[in-house]
Amino acid sequence: MIVFSLSRRLVAEALGSALLLAVVVGSGVMGERLAGGNVAIALLGNTLATGAALVVLITVFGPISGAHFNPAVTLVAALRRDLPWRSALLYIPAQVLGAVLGVWCAHAMFGEPIVQVSAKLRAGPAQAFSEFVATFGLLATILGTVRFRPDVTPFAVGLYITAAYWFTASTSFANPAVTIARSLSDTFAGIAPSCAPAFILAQLAGALVAMLVFGWLLKERQTS
Repeated sequence: MIVFSLSRRLVAEALGSALLLAVVVGSGVMGERLAGGNVAIALLGNTLATGAALVVLITVFGPISGAHFNPAVTLVAALRRDLPWRSALLYIPAQVLGAVLGVWCAHAMFGEPIVQVSAKLRAGPAQAFSEFVATFGLLATILGTVRFRPDVTPFAVGLYITAAYWFTASTSFANPAVTIARSLSDTFAGIAPSCAPAFILAQLAGALVAMLVFGWLLKERQTS
């Protein structure tokens, strides 16, 4: 097994997060421009691009850094002692920085102002609860596949997020770094900064509950 240096792992987390957000925001802009006002078609384009990109990015960066791209995933990994806290505390800012750079990259590709603040409201208890459910399901997917079929984790995560775009009212951000970065994009994929704290708290809560539930569910039985 190849062990990569911390600096390479941090670059992998930042680069992977940047590419993910370039896909999320860029495909949202493209979908909206081509859909002729049909929001369902725009969301479908946004969904398929994001799910496909996740499969590729996790496959590429997973062997280097674990391909978290998500502070909630990193937090759970640290709490489970799968990742040292020193690394976790550096992963998170790398993810956020990469995500913001990815948003700016998407803006540049589509001729949008680079620096923006979203005005798209995603407020209310239903939206926050959707983020709890979305993140719980994401961590369930990761913990379950890593435990039993680690080779299919990229595909399972990509498929789960593709589904969660459509079964959650919030369209499944499920990621604090994504939430922060998308608050800086006044495009199809944006979220108003005032709505971001509730999303982030719900995401962290969903991740922690998933860790507890699946920590118990997947625990091996001790035999004498």
